[in-house]
Amino acid sequence: MDTRVAVMGIIVENKSSVEQLNAILHEYGDIIIGRMGIPYKERGISIVSIAVDAPQDTISALSGKIGKLSGISVKTAYSNVINYG
Repeated sequence: MDTRVAVMGIIVENKSSVEQLNAILHEYGDIIIGRMGIPYKERGISIVSIAVDAPQDTISALSGKIGKLSGISVKTAYSNVINYG
């Protein structure tokens, strides 16, 4: 199946949703290349960056699940590199 590399930028404004976010990321752990989290204490938020390699519909499903969480925003940037598998 064709896969794409993408980066997801996640802003966490509601810390009570972090457990749900981590559960979703664990569910999709097999497509995650890497993850970086930065707490921004001065603003009371966290910034999370996730690199993934998966079919576009899988990446969209992950983004959709994250976006439904209360107080969490997500945007995804796709690379033009496609692995035709």
